[in-house]
Amino acid sequence: MSELTGAQFLAQSLDAYGVTAVFLVPTMLSRTLVEMERTGIRRIVTHGEKSAAYMADGYARATSRPGICMAQNVGAANLAAGLRDPFLGCSPVIAMTGGPYRWSRGRNYYQEIEDFPLFKPVTRSSRQVMHTDRLPDLLDQAFRDATVGKPGPTHLELAGHTGDDIENGTLDADPPKPSVRRFPAVRIPPDRDAVKAAADALRSARRPVIVSGGGVRASGASVEIVALAEWFAAPIATSLNGKDTVPGDHPLLVGIPGLYPRASANEALLEADLVFYVGSQTGSQLTLNWQVPAPGTRVMHLDIDPREIGRHFDTEVGIVADAKLGLTALLAEIAGEAPLERPEWTSRTAELVARWRSSVAHRIDEQNPLRPEWLADRLGGLLPEDALVVADTGHAGMWTAAHLDLTQGQGFIRAAGSLGWGLPAAIGAQIGRPDRRVVLFTGDGGLLYHLSELETAARWNVPIIAVVNNNHSLNQEINPYTVAYGGKLHGRHHELWHFVDVDYARVAESLGVVGIRVEKASQLEPAMARAAETDGPVLIDVVTDIDAVAPKGSAQPAQP
Repeated sequence: MSELTGAQFLAQSLDAYGVTAVFLVPTMLSRTLVEMERTGIRRIVTHGEKSAAYMADGYARATSRPGICMAQNVGAANLAAGLRDPFLGCSPVIAMTGGPYRWSRGRNYYQEIEDFPLFKPVTRSSRQVMHTDRLPDLLDQAFRDATVGKPGPTHLELAGHTGDDIENGTLDADPPKPSVRRFPAVRIPPDRDAVKAAADALRSARRPVIVSGGGVRASGASVEIVALAEWFAAPIATSLNGKDTVPGDHPLLVGIPGLYPRASANEALLEADLVFYVGSQTGSQLTLNWQVPAPGTRVMHLDIDPREIGRHFDTEVGIVADAKLGLTALLAEIAGEAPLERPEWTSRTAELVARWRSSVAHRIDEQNPLRPEWLADRLGGLLPEDALVVADTGHAGMWTAAHLDLTQGQGFIRAAGSLGWGLPAAIGAQIGRPDRRVVLFTGDGGLLYHLSELETAARWNVPIIAVVNNNHSLNQEINPYTVAYGGKLHGRHHELWHFVDVDYARVAESLGVVGIRVEKASQLEPAMARAAETDGPVLIDVVTDIDAVAPKGSAQPAQP
């Protein structure tokens, strides 16, 4: 045991936990940042606290390691706002903020307010570190809370406006021995009786559908869920968070159901007599406000969080377990048996998929102006084979959910609801996974939130490929404003959703990023080829139809 400063202990500990980058707005933990020069940790200075949180989120989702973001006390509220998305997305982000000095709380000290309560709604745990000798146990607990069970953000408020009370103090400490480095940190095995009951239910069903959620992705259980679907001849849908758990060309895949759907996915679930959710919260987006599957459909649910089992549906069989262990146990239960065949059911769901593809074929043709459906569909065939796609929310999520097909080995992460998340998250993901090429899909509305982070990408030579669906608007608002105006847009409606027509390729160039403008269909393939060959960040500005609006999901059954 030796005496260390708080700065030394914190830098050494983060290094021992496997952290390779931290994201921050200065000034925060200055001496700790200097100590990090002795490690391999990169110190990424961002242009806003929300960007720092989103970069840490992208880093965490891409690496399966906690992402670290930091802000001094005056920026703590902004950082808390940035934790909403990782909280909703179940992402292990650890936020460190400065707080009042031990002697200043309640004394009207310059720029001091009580920020600590802001973190409670958006974290798994939020704790105050008032003395340096509490760093070892409270830091370890923050990592454990972020990675054990359902992952999510945690928060440490360090005494001193920049954490200086803590980093300047000393403690007698052993070399850091992290209890957890990655998530899932602890894998919970399933109950054997529940596994047997689930296998029996899947055997007896005539029209089963498996729904693969984000928990399958977090657990690394893609191989297992595909194997289970193939053995039971069960069509498989995915949530948006679970999109990359099943290859886009798999014959059993029906798509993403709910609010951001392929119609074929909703239709398949409406015809199912058993739906098996795996690693899913069964929230409103996935279930079209709990209209899909149809009321009365038998439901099974496997999830790491026992609070999710039966929350929204009467559950015939509930399995509380890590997705990988639960699915492995199910495969073991049927080992040695002949795989099931359900030719009528699998033919029916394949027909539903074919009908959907036929219904949207006219939208993915090369047109002028270009349509975002065409862009997402065409982009799928131009992605690097190891691409990690990062999708913003809103229309960016809708277009990629329905029209972007991924192949085996490609990945997908998306915003949990915060428009503008995409660019910072893509930068964080690329910093965490330099071995893969990150491709961002966002709109101009999303890009504008944190446009300045293009400079961050240029400064660190982060080789993201940012594809911008540029319709110079927030045209997802067309429908609500049409309703608000009484059924037809008139007057000065454009003030509410139109933007200036900006050439973002030129903006990118001014910030040190390669910019490419795409105005014709023939220009996209060479643009992607050039981007793939560029050793640095690239922005591809694709001009699309301002009137192209994504359809929302329907609970209308398919025609026979």
